[in-house]
Amino acid sequence: MYHKILVPLDGSRRAEKILDQVEDLAENDQAEIILLRVIEPVASYAYTEPMQSELQRPLNNQRELASTDYLDNVDEHIDHRRVKVTERIATGPVVQTILNIAEQENVDLIAMASHARTGLPRMIYGSITDEVLHGTDRPMLVVRALDE
Repeated sequence: MYHKILVPLDGSRRAEKILDQVEDLAENDQAEIILLRVIEPVASYAYTEPMQSELQRPLNNQRELASTDYLDNVDEHIDHRRVKVTERIATGPVVQTILNIAEQENVDLIAMASHARTGLPRMIYGSITDEVLHGTDRPMLVVRALDE
């Protein structure tokens, strides 16, 4: 039985393919869905840190607003009569942030869609889902999301 299900989303339609399964699971177990959007920090250099942080502040605010709008839009498509949904936005390295939020929220399940990359694209881009799978001690639901 699940009480909290963490759903990290990267803004793509592919990542959202997990939502139908998660909504059904959450309804069956009366679990809460936590939608997570991780904002990767912009790289900075120590010698320009004071100036760069001033320049980055508007960009960071803009990225946070865009993430809020995105999660609100995803949240609108979930039937709230069936399940409770919480939105979280966090900044940091994607994999570690997902793992940290899973621990902080004490989730019972992490649910993600895999982009199904293989071969050279997987070597170049890596797999966030794969890294989370190998970095967590919590159960995971992974759905292979292909282009339609």
